[in-house]
Amino acid sequence: MQQPTRGQLEAGLDEIRRSPADDGTLELIVRRPAVDEREVLEVGDLDIDEGLVGDTWNQRPSRRTEDGGPHPGMQLNLINSRLLALISPDPDRRPLSGDQLVVDLDLSNANLPPWTRLSIGGAVIEVTDQPHTGCAKFSGRFGADALRLVNSEVGRNLNLRGVNARVVEPGPIHRGDCIRKV
Repeated sequence: MQQPTRGQLEAGLDEIRRSPADDGTLELIVRRPAVDEREVLEVGDLDIDEGLVGDTWNQRPSRRTEDGGPHPGMQLNLINSRLLALISPDPDRRPLSGDQLVVDLDLSNANLPPWTRLSIGGAVIEVTDQPHTGCAKFSGRFGADALRLVNSEVGRNLNLRGVNARVVEPGPIHRGDCIRKV
């Protein structure tokens, strides 16, 4: 399948900007049990220590910690479902983004500054101040134009690559749950 062009991607920005500021939807839950493996879930459990139970975030090294261990402010990655549909017309490829939670919600800096809390199902998460940026894997999966878009000035303002979060109240989440600011 051919990747969307930069022009097609930029034309889709208005649709992304129409994402709800509140009362969004959890559209996809993706667990990463191992590097480059994905499991799409209907139900997941969010845990204060583990993040999404069964995901390997807590085994992944980080250059942002002194000891190189997993960063507690990067337990969960959220990405906008409208952006993901734009860069990946094939729904079967969308879990490859590497984000555990795909949401129809405005993830922009203006709408969700760091420390904003969000309720999803029976859990509450908190957006952290850790930036979420596109990388070589993202480019390889969705194209160089998609990477340039998410890392552009407008892409960073809208948090097109997504946001990092941590669990503050554990609980179950279900695909289709409402996600709202607390």
